[in-house]
Amino acid sequence: MEKPKQLGYNSSMPTIIKIDGFYVMIMPNDHRPPHVHVFRAEGRVRITIGDEENRPKIMEAIGMSTKDIKKALEIVIAHKTKLIEAWREIHG
Repeated sequence: MEKPKQLGYNSSMPTIIKIDGFYVMIMPNDHRPPHVHVFRAEGRVRITIGDEENRPKIMEAIGMSTKDIKKALEIVIAHKTKLIEAWREIHG
């Protein structure tokens, strides 16, 4: 969890998935559209989760390589159902 803290986020943001050095998190007091924050090393990317009709999309990337952005998007796509459920649990 150290990398996300270094980027100015705190531990109240639940880590939903941790895989291959990527931390996929949802902020409890965040805004719509449903999205996640994915951290790796010193970079981060925000990705919409999508829904039954829409694929996840990149909203913003900061300090993350193109390769890592693509991998982060692949992780979100692969775990889309779990992330939608987590968003609904956290945000109602």
